[in-house]
Amino acid sequence: MQYVAKDIEYKWQTAWRDSGYSEPKDDYNLPKKYILSMFPYPSGRLHMGHVRNYAIGDALSRYYRNMGFNVLQPMGFDSFGMPAENAAIKHKIHPKKWTYENIEYMIKELDTLGLSFSKNRLLATSDPLYTRWEQEFFIKMYEKGLVYRKSAVVNWCENDQTVLANEQVEDGKCWRCGHDVIQKEMPGYYLKITDYANELLECLKDLDGKWPNQVITMQENWIGKSSGLEFEFKLDDRSKEIASENGFMVFTTRADTIYGVSYCALAPEHSLTKKILNSDNTPKEIKDKIKFMLNQSPKERQIADKDGVYLGINAIHPITKELVPIWCANFVLAEYGHGALMAVPAHDERDYEFAIKFNLPIKKIIECDELPYTQKSGKHINSDMINNMDYDEASKTIIKYFENSSSGKEVTNYKLRDWGISRQRYWGAPIPIVHCDKCGVVCESIENLPVLLPEDVSITGEGNPLDKHPNFKKCKCPKCGGEAKRETDTMDTFFESSWYFARYASDEKTWEKVAFDKKSVDYWMSVDQYIGGIEHAILHLLYARFFQKVLRDLGYLRDSEPFASLLTQGMVLKDGAKMSKSKGNTVDPDEIINRYGADTARLFILFAAPPQKELEWNDSAVEGAFKFINRLYDRSVNAYKTEQIPSINHANLNKDEKYARLKVYEALKKSSEVFESSFTFNTLIAACMEALNALNAQQNKDIWTEGYYIILSLLEPIIPHVSWELSSELFGLKNLRKIELKSEVFESDTINLAITINGKRRAEIEIDKSLSDQEIINQAKIAVSKWIGSSEIIKEIYVPNKLVNIVIKG
Repeated sequence: MQYVAKDIEYKWQTAWRDSGYSEPKDDYNLPKKYILSMFPYPSGRLHMGHVRNYAIGDALSRYYRNMGFNVLQPMGFDSFGMPAENAAIKHKIHPKKWTYENIEYMIKELDTLGLSFSKNRLLATSDPLYTRWEQEFFIKMYEKGLVYRKSAVVNWCENDQTVLANEQVEDGKCWRCGHDVIQKEMPGYYLKITDYANELLECLKDLDGKWPNQVITMQENWIGKSSGLEFEFKLDDRSKEIASENGFMVFTTRADTIYGVSYCALAPEHSLTKKILNSDNTPKEIKDKIKFMLNQSPKERQIADKDGVYLGINAIHPITKELVPIWCANFVLAEYGHGALMAVPAHDERDYEFAIKFNLPIKKIIECDELPYTQKSGKHINSDMINNMDYDEASKTIIKYFENSSSGKEVTNYKLRDWGISRQRYWGAPIPIVHCDKCGVVCESIENLPVLLPEDVSITGEGNPLDKHPNFKKCKCPKCGGEAKRETDTMDTFFESSWYFARYASDEKTWEKVAFDKKSVDYWMSVDQYIGGIEHAILHLLYARFFQKVLRDLGYLRDSEPFASLLTQGMVLKDGAKMSKSKGNTVDPDEIINRYGADTARLFILFAAPPQKELEWNDSAVEGAFKFINRLYDRSVNAYKTEQIPSINHANLNKDEKYARLKVYEALKKSSEVFESSFTFNTLIAACMEALNALNAQQNKDIWTEGYYIILSLLEPIIPHVSWELSSELFGLKNLRKIELKSEVFESDTINLAITINGKRRAEIEIDKSLSDQEIINQAKIAVSKWIGSSEIIKEIYVPNKLVNIVIKG
């Protein structure tokens, strides 16, 4: 038989499409599995990372269908975003045209891989109907107080008149025009994700053992819950006059180190810093230094050397009443702990570096040998009321002091910041807000949704096309009916990718009428297995979890967590580096499919490494996968046609026949653990290869047939096209189902025994279980005769099914 991948794969892809094989059933009484791979950006072509992600998801989906589950495996496209606008500028093509042409092409690529995605639930986040419900969510969140507008600092290119994302700033310059990027304060819309900070943290406990520990830890650190002391530093009288302020708030997790404070540090964005900046009496060198730090992006400040400037004002230490100099420093985060900190250089590495650079005092207040000493162990010294106390006692004493004097309190803080969703670009979902001179900021009416993008725009990369459009901004106020202006900001694309999974889970026949069909979404959610790259471990997964909880509270959804189980697959590498066009080390999936077929691509990608590990591309291994499929195809002639698994009397088989059955059923036994727990598809594939080799070492056609009946069922999720071809020809596809293990296959006629002499292991033998104890001992003595020699045997001990110990004299 000749294996022609192209013909077989086209045949079965057509059959699956025509039969609706990939579509979930409407029978909600069936057990369900919702398998979801993170959806792609429609860049134009699939890469091998996509192939790996989707091959894993499809293997799981096909397995559970064979097990009798109702399976939902949808696909869509995260289709709004900057790359479409960049393409519009480069190729002089409308972002919509570029996006949807790419989607059409990528759908064809997905089909050539034989991926069993639902065709009926396909969506793109730039679809008008998707935008309609997304804008409703925004309005409902606004009404609930979860959306607010404020001014914040952004990356701004003066030349292009546009806001830039952090990744578009290269060495402080605009990636497009090369001009300097400055930090500019602009109004924008924010989601109050901080309202859910504690629940987001607490619910991670429910995901323990179901999500990778690394991802859970990353989310915990990003949320960053910490308890500590919050209090106010008062300014001295002279500083009050200079700054027109009485003081500023700080938060510290190390209240026990308060006696070690030798300076305070403010963020460049702090209100007190800005007052000094805007004061006519502030020296130019101080203003220039503040401006320099303000014009650095947070990322630049993070990697820069510690830097700052003394602001010429002082605070009063809340306990010792000493004057404490106030500096502006580049390492202080504006949005954490009030954007101000008490600096304890003797016991904080960051504070220490700054103090050394600017020759500031360093006060040691914990017993230690070297500075900075940052541990929580050690007795306090030079600390008045907390001398000789350890960390816990000292912290409690200081906090109690502040609370008793009503000058501070114990609080819980989070590193998590509210989510800014405003983007000053065209290709995104318009924010449904109207600005009215009479009514102020007003949400668009639900009945007027969706607010859609105008298509007659010119995208040059200079400014926001919506802001320049002659008609888009003109509208009526939904509240008073007067003339108003429409908001020109569009939403961050994370907004779209934070609820798409629930849209899939809703019956597509209801998409126009409701955001989610309750019966359908309650049945399918939450996602049983989510699959995607580790690079999405923080923002996407955190935002999706936040959205799930918000939509739950708004009455749209039921569950608190969107993804019951998470698998993060490793990157695909070539020559030791991540595949990328810039490195010239990419492999086009189409080329592999055209040369070897989709099944070869799938087999290689699942066999080369466990999914969680990085995968190194190997051309010879691809060739090896192709050869295995050919061998599987060729040897199918040894099996005969039947719709029932053959009935075999195991006791009457010879050694090779029994071994072949054992290897086949060992693979079957491994399959459930692989598909339902470990996802180590490579071990299952290896077991199937061993089984095929064992079948080849015997001639019994019943065993060949049974072997193929099972092996094709096991490999169908991995190499579906050839498995369906052979299963159809031999078994009428009746083998693509759950197959029961047969216990007699694992019952061996022999046992392995260790043989020891005077307790020291000397050999191991395989013996027939039917032998008597004395016959077993006699065979054991023969096996170790060279160690016994002429020595006198004192005792012979047989421990059934374990060992024989020969005790000799001397």
